[in-house]
Amino acid sequence: MAEQLYGDAHVKAYEDTDGATGYEWGDHGATILVLTTIGAKSGEERKNALIYRQVDEGYAIVASKGGAPVHPGWFHNLQANPDVKVQIKGDRFAAHARVATAEERARIWPQMVEVWPDYDTYTTRTDREIPIVILERS
Repeated sequence: MAEQLYGDAHVKAYEDTDGATGYEWGDHGATILVLTTIGAKSGEERKNALIYRQVDEGYAIVASKGGAPVHPGWFHNLQANPDVKVQIKGDRFAAHARVATAEERARIWPQMVEVWPDYDTYTTRTDREIPIVILERS
C-alpha cells in the first residue's frame, strides 16, 4: 500500500519530492495531483492533493468531500476563479477548470470509481450530485 499522507503534509511531501512521495495513494493505486486554487474569499493560494485520472479532455478530479452535504472548499474556489495551477509529479502547469457536462460525467464517473471505489459510497451519503471537474491545460 502506498503511504497515506493527508492535507498540508501530503502537499508538502509531494511538492518537495516532485511526487516521489505522495503520487501513489491508498489501497487501489490512486494517483494524486496537487491543485492550487485562489481562495474565493481570501484571495490567497490554496493547495489540495487530489485523486485524478487522465481523460481525453484533460485531467478529471472529483469534488466528493467524502459525501458531505456541501462541496469542498477548493470547488468553490475554482467556481470563483477557474484559472488554476496543477502539479503532476514534476510537471507544473496552468490549467482552466470546468465542471464536466452530464455526458462527460456519465462516461468518466465509472473510470473515477475504478480509481477510488469509495466514490460510489460517497454518493449514498449526500443528496447533491458530486461534480467531476475537468482540468484543461492553458
